[in-house]
Amino acid sequence: MRPIILVTLMFVSFCRFGNQANAQIRKIPSVVTDAFKYKYRNAESVEWKDKLSHYIVYFHLDGRQFEASFRNDGTWTSSQKVIKKDELPGNVIDGWDKSKYADWDVDTLYELAFPDERHEYRLIVRKSDLNKRDLTFSEKGRLLKDKLTL
Repeated sequence: MRPIILVTLMFVSFCRFGNQANAQIRKIPSVVTDAFKYKYRNAESVEWKDKLSHYIVYFHLDGRQFEASFRNDGTWTSSQKVIKKDELPGNVIDGWDKSKYADWDVDTLYELAFPDERHEYRLIVRKSDLNKRDLTFSEKGRLLKDKLTL
């Protein structure tokens, strides 16, 4: 009987600790939330994540999913939005067609925006359930990053 009680107590303690670990570590500074509200005035379904060195905000805008990153001082560092294949620039399509991943299936496409007005395009592609890649292309269609992903 004693081992069952001990195991039950350990399980309950673990569950409580697990819930606390997912809780927000600290309050999002007003300088960060104000910068976000200024940049994305009409954002809906806003959810914040504290990454300690920066903040990530997930939201919807004009019917699209977005993610933006802000430093602790409120400086916007990047955004990405989900796009459709027909929204990819021709150079990116050409770059992907010339890559060794051209025959892979596309899971998700993202357009990344940066403060210097540069744009990049992320393609999550898969050959199988276990063979998945995260590809990043420049606006000119050059493959910048090729990462294995889960």
